[in-house]
Amino acid sequence: MTARYVIIGAGAVGGTVAAQLHDAGVDVVLVARGANLAALRADGLRYLRPDADRPDWDRRLPLPVAGGPDEVDLRPGDVLVLSAKSQDTEALVAQWAWRPVHPGGTAAEQLPILLLQNGVENARAALRRFDTVIDAVVIIPSSHSTPGTVVSPGAPLAGAFYLGRAPRGESEAAERIAADLRRAQFAVKVVPDVERWKVGKLLGNLAYNLDAVYPPSAARDRLGAALVTEARTVLAAAGVEVTDVLTGDTGLDLSGLVLHDIPGHSRQGSSTWQSLARGATVESDFLNGEIALLARLHGTSAPLNAGVQRRIALAALGGSSPGGLGEDDLTALLASASPADGDSLREVLVDAKRLHDLVATGPAPVLLDVRWALGDPHGREHYLAGHLPGAVYVDLDTELAAAPGGTAGRHPLPAVEDLQRAARRWGVSAGRPVVVYDDNGGLAAARAWWLLRWAGLSDVRILDGALGAWREAGFPLATGDVVPAPGDVVLSAGHLPTLDADGAARTARDGVLLDARAAERFRGEVEPVDPRAGHIPGAVSAPTGDNLDEHGRFLTPDRLRERFAALGTSAGGQPVGGQPVGVYCGSGVTAAHEIAALATAGIEAALYPGSWSAWSADPQRPAATGS
Repeated sequence: MTARYVIIGAGAVGGTVAAQLHDAGVDVVLVARGANLAALRADGLRYLRPDADRPDWDRRLPLPVAGGPDEVDLRPGDVLVLSAKSQDTEALVAQWAWRPVHPGGTAAEQLPILLLQNGVENARAALRRFDTVIDAVVIIPSSHSTPGTVVSPGAPLAGAFYLGRAPRGESEAAERIAADLRRAQFAVKVVPDVERWKVGKLLGNLAYNLDAVYPPSAARDRLGAALVTEARTVLAAAGVEVTDVLTGDTGLDLSGLVLHDIPGHSRQGSSTWQSLARGATVESDFLNGEIALLARLHGTSAPLNAGVQRRIALAALGGSSPGGLGEDDLTALLASASPADGDSLREVLVDAKRLHDLVATGPAPVLLDVRWALGDPHGREHYLAGHLPGAVYVDLDTELAAAPGGTAGRHPLPAVEDLQRAARRWGVSAGRPVVVYDDNGGLAAARAWWLLRWAGLSDVRILDGALGAWREAGFPLATGDVVPAPGDVVLSAGHLPTLDADGAARTARDGVLLDARAAERFRGEVEPVDPRAGHIPGAVSAPTGDNLDEHGRFLTPDRLRERFAALGTSAGGQPVGGQPVGVYCGSGVTAAHEIAALATAGIEAALYPGSWSAWSADPQRPAATGS
């Protein structure tokens, strides 16, 4: 028997699915309420979508419409489709589950129900009453802000789905539904573990719906990344598995989902933005609120997600317009959850076993191979011969530095726009962790760690022990090049402290300025690359290699604190005299490694990016020699 789809919820998602199935010759009934129901009954569904097969982008579809279950005669072969907001799920499944199905005398609970909703709680509510629940990750760029109207800008595909039987397993019903959706110009992948995919989509929703309360800004982007990072920590503590749909490498071809401009009908915001604009209820309790719930159930905390949940809920209760909160509120929220006393930098390292588990079970971090050493121009060749599976090669000279010259030094900081462009090429996306490594104790990889933290990424780690630790653990390597799906990260400069030459001089005079180069270069006995030998007057010799043990791994935090205390620093970054700690090296590369070691010990330090290469190129700057 041919399926008929009873679509409960006639908003952006439900309206798009109903229109596309109708155009594909599949029977549908669209269930709506309020002003939307009145508009659909009066004039049909106004559906705006670019379609090469139809010259009219603006059509009226005379779809069958109902106001509720009392107006629908259910029959065998029907598929119920729930496309209402998550806050309405419990009431709707209770309302529909026991409706009679004729002929046959069964109830609707025997029909399959397809959930086209955000969040992960809907499946539990449906499974309480329905035997066959097909859950789905929905990727539909449509909007609905006017009763009876849906704007669908995607073509030739109207959208995409990952779907499967909830919570997991095979299902003939899922395969049949997938076939109908493909006929209706949707890309579909049926998965056996849909609950993991739903959690992955939830991560994307956390940041995506921020436009409901905050206007666009770099700070909003930072909050979005922090929400996802916080959520990953909570999910891990709760033992919740995730398939990371944010990576773009999930086996579903989305190349046909191209967004087109529809004059006069540009998409203005997320689904939560649209709900606020219509004066409707919001589903933040089932998005950011899901992370807050899991944190409370498992003894952790999620202050950022709980804070966003509260703000969106209060905006809806107060009838506020979207984006009504300002930068001050956003900054206060970020500050309220920011660790103190240097804790935000202490999570610097990841060991090989933990990283292997992340790569094997997901969600996998972005892996960056920063193979570089002074005098060795063959980093890329080393990478191609063997690297961590999935790792992307990063060229330190061209991607982690601007062009050298004069008093800028040999490795000036890149413009943040250039760094962002490179990071997107590496596949870095908002909220996705990054792990960097090299084959030399992290001495080069730390430059990538520091730069990305400086540019606003909060979850960046260095592989402790570098590539050698991975090999020693017996984990496999891959060969050849890796070209990832492009990322979407937004970077901004200035999230870690820096020094210029004058600042380095002041720090050397009034505080502690650490020179991370080899001791013989500090003393001025040798100088292989820079214009003059010696060191900045007042600096303290602190070779960065001494931060590592005999296996190339970082010393323990206690041993690092002992080391830096002997050099005049203390936890919190305050040396004798009360001024912040600064670090330099030859060109700002290995100094980043020293800052990583200091951060592991709980000590905040500023980087002098130009370092000795910039200082020694300025004849007005003095040079000291000796120990």
